[in-house]
Amino acid sequence: MKISVIGTGYVGLVSGVCFAQMGNSVTCVDIDEKKIEDLKRGIIPIYEPGLEDMTLENYKKGTLQFTTDAKDAIANSLISFIAVGTPMGEDGSADLRYVLAVAKTIGESMQDYMVVVDKSTVPVGTAEKVKATIQAQLDKRGVSIEFDVVSNPEFLKEGAAINDFLHPDRVVIGADNEKAMDIMRELYSPFMKHHDRFIAMDIKSAEMTKYAANAMLATKISFMNEMSQICERVGADINKVRNGIGSDSRIGYSFIYPGCGYGGSCFPKDVQALAKTAKDYGYTPKILDAVEDVNYAQKKVMSDKVIARFGEDLSGKTFAVWGLSFKPETDDMREASSITIINELTSRGAKIVAYDPKARHEAESFYLKDNKSVSYVDSKYEALKGADAVILVTEWQEFRSPDFNEIKKELKNPVFFDGRNQFDREKMEANGFEYFQIGVK
Repeated sequence: MKISVIGTGYVGLVSGVCFAQMGNSVTCVDIDEKKIEDLKRGIIPIYEPGLEDMTLENYKKGTLQFTTDAKDAIANSLISFIAVGTPMGEDGSADLRYVLAVAKTIGESMQDYMVVVDKSTVPVGTAEKVKATIQAQLDKRGVSIEFDVVSNPEFLKEGAAINDFLHPDRVVIGADNEKAMDIMRELYSPFMKHHDRFIAMDIKSAEMTKYAANAMLATKISFMNEMSQICERVGADINKVRNGIGSDSRIGYSFIYPGCGYGGSCFPKDVQALAKTAKDYGYTPKILDAVEDVNYAQKKVMSDKVIARFGEDLSGKTFAVWGLSFKPETDDMREASSITIINELTSRGAKIVAYDPKARHEAESFYLKDNKSVSYVDSKYEALKGADAVILVTEWQEFRSPDFNEIKKELKNPVFFDGRNQFDREKMEANGFEYFQIGVK
């Protein structure tokens, strides 16, 4: 099939590359000329395991193309994916300006029947707006061309996106007729060889499914983080509580690990967007509001522990921070807890020496570029030299089995703040560490 993917961000690039891997002819489009030229040279704008090799492989085979010419790509496609950003507005709503701009371009450019797919995360009712925008352009051109708008939300986990796309646990398609549904079923059939995970539904239900899924996962995280705060106050151990409730098959172990708050491109934005949609329809989403409030407070828990240990005035103190990205296996720092922790500490006079395997550039060039109290190093042990304590923020694999003797040797004091509860408290204390966890007094 001939496919155009408008937007080469995280979702668009991964989707385009994986469709090309299955033998489709895919053209990825972006207005950023430098990004397109870099992609042609094999320079990938994001870190995602396996993405670089697959991109280069399909570009060399000719199944994958990159261009800034959206009109030409659309005119030669049967299916056009809208995969541009939907940034969060000041009121928490999803900003649809880029989605509708692409819809306008599609209406100006399409020459024959087309399935237009909303791949971006968009609120309920967006497909109707996309359809109206395209139809307005066709009317303006004075042409009658049949088209369908379909909702196909993505469920990719950053750090495992290629595997998630190639081996999906579900593919949700929302369409209002069988013709469009059959085309989407054919497109995804190579990904369903062993298990049919294709879930067909109406468009609004598909649009809602993405938000509901992320809101449920975010709720589990905030629930456990709230439990961690209660545990700490009553003298219980959240790690033992987690084991106790996770064994219940109705609950399970996924997303019940206490930590210093969720971040990333999906959960914060989607929870707020869903809450805003609910309020627009006259409903106050008390659970969603609480999920967001708990997460906001949780991001300050580790910095509060540091302040409780070292005092409000942190002048002359240096802290090593292990991990900057919002989760391992990605360089994404959107809404990362590290930003809050670092800014809270440096605002009190502290110096930060940070190490992350992949996110250093993101921190230096954007998220922490204006914070002059932060410096960066190239290894986890280098960050420790002369520091008053280490703060583990992101659970990268290389932090799971560190040399604890080396840590004590490099630090001024053997003080360890564990924002992901990675280690056994009794062993850490027996090893001579002053050890701080979340949800343990």
